[in-house]
Amino acid sequence: MKALNNTIHAALAAVLLATGISGCQRDYLDLKPKGKLIAESTSDYNLLFNNTALINTGSGPTEFPNGQLIMGDEVLSTEPYFSGATLRTQRFFRYDRDTYNPEDDNAEMKGIMTQLYTYNKIANEVLESTNGTEELKKALYAEAVANRAWCYFMLVNFYGKPYNSATANTDLAFPIISVADVAETKFTRATVQQVYDFMIKDLTEAIPLLPRNTSIRARMGKAAAEGLLGKVLVFMGRYSDALPYLNSSIDDLPTNYTVALYNLNITMANAGTVGAWGYNPITNPSGFQSLYPTAWLNTENIFCKQVNAGAFNSDRSDILLTPEAAALFKPSDMRMRFFSNKETGGAALAFPGALRRNSGTVVQIGIRLADIQLLRSECLARMDKSVEAIAILEAFRMTRMSAADARVSITDKPSLIRFIIDERTREFAINGFRWFDMRRLSNDPLFSSVVYKHRYYDATGKLTEFPLSPERFTLRFTQKVIDANPGMLNNP
Repeated sequence: MKALNNTIHAALAAVLLATGISGCQRDYLDLKPKGKLIAESTSDYNLLFNNTALINTGSGPTEFPNGQLIMGDEVLSTEPYFSGATLRTQRFFRYDRDTYNPEDDNAEMKGIMTQLYTYNKIANEVLESTNGTEELKKALYAEAVANRAWCYFMLVNFYGKPYNSATANTDLAFPIISVADVAETKFTRATVQQVYDFMIKDLTEAIPLLPRNTSIRARMGKAAAEGLLGKVLVFMGRYSDALPYLNSSIDDLPTNYTVALYNLNITMANAGTVGAWGYNPITNPSGFQSLYPTAWLNTENIFCKQVNAGAFNSDRSDILLTPEAAALFKPSDMRMRFFSNKETGGAALAFPGALRRNSGTVVQIGIRLADIQLLRSECLARMDKSVEAIAILEAFRMTRMSAADARVSITDKPSLIRFIIDERTREFAINGFRWFDMRRLSNDPLFSSVVYKHRYYDATGKLTEFPLSPERFTLRFTQKVIDANPGMLNNP
C-alpha cells in the first residue's frame, strides 16, 4: 500500500529530529539496515515518544483528522455558513460516500499512521537497545504497544464496521501493521475481530509493565492503558469484563501530577468572582475561548492526545450544536458556557436555538477522566447495579452544575442507560465522541430505533435531511490508497 508507505516516509524526518539526529549528508538507509532509523541507546527510544500528542497531518484545513467531529448527530449546519465550509466538511456532513478526492490521503489515516510507525519502531527495537536497564526497556516496550493499541482503536472505528460478535470475523477493518519497515509495500485488511484481538493482546501485555507515574500526561501509563482496555471491551459490548479495567484505571491514577475533574462551577464562574479561567459572559460568547487548559496541562486528561478542531471550535460556524442537543442541558450546567448563540464577532447565529462551540482550536481525544467515569457508570447500569451507577453519575454531574440539578432520580434500567448516553453527549458535544458512541450503539437493541441524520437549512430556512445509512458508519479509503494496493477491497 504505497500510500501507507509514503505516510511512513513522511514520519521519518520528525522521528530523526526527536532523537536529535539531523543534518547528515548521507541517507540514513546508508548507515542502518533498510527500514530502521538511527536510534541505539534506550534514551534514544525514550525520546521518540516526544511530540506525539498532536495528531495532524499538515497545516491545511483538509489535513486535520477530525471527521468524527462533523459526523455526530448532535450537529447541524445552515446558511450562510455551510456554503463557505471546505468541500471535505460538506462531504462529511452529508455522509457522502467519498469524503476525499481520489488523489488525496485520508487525513484520519495519515496522522495516526505517522505515529504508528514510531510506536512500532520502539516496540521492535527497544529491548535490544544499549545503556538502559531491563526494567526501563520493558516499560518503553509496553508504552509503545499500548500507544499502538490506541492508534488501532481509532483506525478500527474509522475503517471497520461497528463491532458485532456475529460478523466481526468477516467484517473488514484496517491492516494490522506491527513492524516499522519502510520497505513494506503490501498490506491486507484484517477483520474487525482480528483488530480487537490485537488491541486486547497489546494492552494485556503492556499493563503489568507500565509505570503508575509518567513524566508528563502525554506519556501512556498504567491507568491510561487500563482505561483504554476497558473502553475497547465496552465497544465490544463486554460490559462486565470492561468494568474491572475501568475501575483499576481510577485506582491507578498517577500521583506525581494532578488527575482530577475540574469543578466547572468554579472554573467557569464569571470573571471578577472566582472564575479560574476568567470566563466573561460579555466577551467570551463573541469569540473563541482560549482559556481552556491545553492538553498537557488539563487535569482531566489521564493520557493526552489532541487534534486540531479547525473551524468547528473557534472562528467559524460551519458546524453547530442542534437545538435538541442544547435542550439536554440543565439551566445551571456550566458546560453551556463552552457554547455561544453568536457568531465570532457578536452577531446572532442565523439559526435560532443552535449554538456554536467556542472552546478553543483543538479537541482533546486521549484517555479522559470524564470518559472513564461515564463508562464506569454505564457498565454498572447495564449490569443492573443502578445505585452504584447513579452514585458515580451524580458525583460527576456535581462538578458540572448545581447540586440540585445534578441529582438523578431514574429507577428503570433502560432509562438510566439512555440518560448516561445523553450525559456523554452533554460532556463531549462537538468533540467527536458522539460519532464513536453512535457506532457502538448501532448494534445495541436498546437504541435500535434511533434514526441518525443531519439537518441542513438553506438561506430561506428550507430543511434538507441527510440520513446516515449503515454503510456510512465506515470511511472509505481514497482511490490513491486502493490503486497503490491492488486487490484490497474498499468499504461500500
